[in-house]
Amino acid sequence: MKPTGGDSKHRFLLGALFMGHLSNDWVAGTLWLLAPAIAASMGLGPAEVGLILTINGIGAGLAYIPAGVISDRSSRPGFLMLLSFWWVAIGYLSATLVPGFWAITLLLAFGVMGDAFWHPIATGVLVKEMPQRRAQALGIHAVGGSIGAEVLGPLSTGFLLGYFDWQTTLQILVIPAVIMGLLFIPVATRITRDSPGQITHIDFRGLARQWFKPTGLVLMLVMILYNMALVAQLAMAPLYFQNQHGLSPFHAGLIFAAILMIGSICQPFFGKYTDSRGRKPMILLVLFGASFFALFAGLSDSLYWVVLGLLPAVAILTAVRPVILAAAVEYTGKSEATTLGIVFTVLDGVGMFGALLAGLIGEFELRYAFIMAAAMALAAAVLCLFLNFGKSSTDPDHVVVSQVASPADP
Repeated sequence: MKPTGGDSKHRFLLGALFMGHLSNDWVAGTLWLLAPAIAASMGLGPAEVGLILTINGIGAGLAYIPAGVISDRSSRPGFLMLLSFWWVAIGYLSATLVPGFWAITLLLAFGVMGDAFWHPIATGVLVKEMPQRRAQALGIHAVGGSIGAEVLGPLSTGFLLGYFDWQTTLQILVIPAVIMGLLFIPVATRITRDSPGQITHIDFRGLARQWFKPTGLVLMLVMILYNMALVAQLAMAPLYFQNQHGLSPFHAGLIFAAILMIGSICQPFFGKYTDSRGRKPMILLVLFGASFFALFAGLSDSLYWVVLGLLPAVAILTAVRPVILAAAVEYTGKSEATTLGIVFTVLDGVGMFGALLAGLIGEFELRYAFIMAAAMALAAAVLCLFLNFGKSSTDPDHVVVSQVASPADP
């Protein structure tokens, strides 16, 4: 990997991948507010908002595993990352040029596949280069995406929707991806593997066997329920703020961004803490805490109390994401980019069905979606109790998921 030289190389990688993640996710993050605007322009409701977001999750899920496999087999991951910016720009721009709900939804899903393509490649490079600081590195990378998707995306989308229709808004918002697609060209040449020996042989059967063990299945179910709980709140919060309390898209985006900003900032700190102290206590604390606060939001009528519940619930679920990613990588211990492709598919492909379920429940009462999110976070926490997190035999400094605990286990 170039440039060589310890910390300077790591700083270069973290900085370049931070900005790349921010640019791609900025465009993808517009959908939280664009989906309600698209539905409103067609006279549709919460179920269709959830459907747009869920199909986007499915689209992302189709790209994650191939991206991870290609990355593990490639000597030039920088050029693969470069491709993602143009994929995002072309996909989202195309969605603004076609009529009809399904054409728009499918092209949005195609655009998000480009954003999804970035994630296993970039995170795979980071965990290979910084094995002693996996969760911290993933946390720093995640902050870039969170600033883009969950702060700049909602704020800029809410502001632009006050002046333009959703098509013009999205056309303006693909500009960051185009700019980064140009700026990343010289960067891509510097992110390479030095020798063919670094190109990973992927044991697909071994990975499949590992994930279909009881521990792997429980871990996947925890990840699915975790992300469904987070996505359910993210999907319905902007719609709730606008429909139930009459806020403008800008003010809904402002509250949405503020709720997520705290979690985004905390990601590297959660990651660094668990790199040395272990994953399970933090994951359990977050899941139980998020369940309580989401339930609090769902049982409240006042906007003030709903925001007071959603803020900690969404923030801590956002902050713990790199910890969950690191735990999954340490569970397999090999083919990092492919493993992350599998994990992203589980999180964002299957987990995005939380948006559809939230939309269906929201047809009755939008805040009921927050109660559903609380139940999912609680279920994930209970399942996590049955996982033992032991020390890796190959790296005594890392904490990994080792087995499903039996009732007799402490």
